[in-house]
Amino acid sequence: MATYDEATLSDVGTAGSVLVSGAALWLGSPEWVIDWLAKQEQSLPAPWFRDETPQTLVEVAPFLMDRHPVTVGRYTAFTEATGYRTVAERRGWSLVYGADYWHQAPGASWRRPAGQDVGYTPPPDHPVVHIAVEDADAYAAWAGQRLPTEAEWELAARGGAYRMWPWGDQWSRERANTTELWLGNAGNGLPDWRTWWKARTHDRGPIPLTTPVGTFSPHGDSPFGVADMAGNVYEWTASPSRLYGPPSPDCDPTLLSVMGRFRVIRGGSWMNLRFQTRTSERLHGDPTGWACFATGFRCVQDY
Repeated sequence: MATYDEATLSDVGTAGSVLVSGAALWLGSPEWVIDWLAKQEQSLPAPWFRDETPQTLVEVAPFLMDRHPVTVGRYTAFTEATGYRTVAERRGWSLVYGADYWHQAPGASWRRPAGQDVGYTPPPDHPVVHIAVEDADAYAAWAGQRLPTEAEWELAARGGAYRMWPWGDQWSRERANTTELWLGNAGNGLPDWRTWWKARTHDRGPIPLTTPVGTFSPHGDSPFGVADMAGNVYEWTASPSRLYGPPSPDCDPTLLSVMGRFRVIRGGSWMNLRFQTRTSERLHGDPTGWACFATGFRCVQDY
């Protein structure tokens, strides 16, 4: 089983890196988690989570992982050193969730997450957003790092033994930046979320509710001391979307349609309820340019 000690922290980058010991990992969710999800008052049916099963045994070698997601400050240093412009900056828009649904917001990028019509600039200690795969890969190459595989990501998020969230199987809204933090209660479904978000955008516009990295440490950290693995921002991985085994008869057709074409994203974000921020939850994004105001990344290095 992997272990964590403060001595494993190093000064790689401003956030430091954490040594994640190698381990045999049962990747994905046990069946009891899918059964639990089906019994909850939440908007997504059990077939939506079938890409998390069956659990599959993988061997993960030791590696170093960024303790925090890449911040605005760190991404600024990268762009100033290289002149790099993100996909969103080059095409002139990125995805922002408006009052009712996603739309292509003119001028939206990591510099202006809510779009050109909203005067908001993110603080340097917040995680960078509106990041496409090639934007993350470009930063990682400059930093001498790479994106984690989803097996590496899941091991770092929960350790060798299964736990639903980085700290355990009991939800606590004080440990992560998810919708529950802003609702002030354990919201359950899409109606709760839409009511909250519509009121929020009416008052402030579609400003992403990221928090400074490490805000919820140490109580929200993983067993290795990795922070922000539940909520705050979605995180790209290096792994193509694939099933862990033969497709379940009740697997959602939308999930089946992206296998082999999309890239796995992990962790959930500030705009998700607790069900979508579990350590084995999988999102799938188009690696040819998809980005939104809740998507960031962190890097790893071989050890």
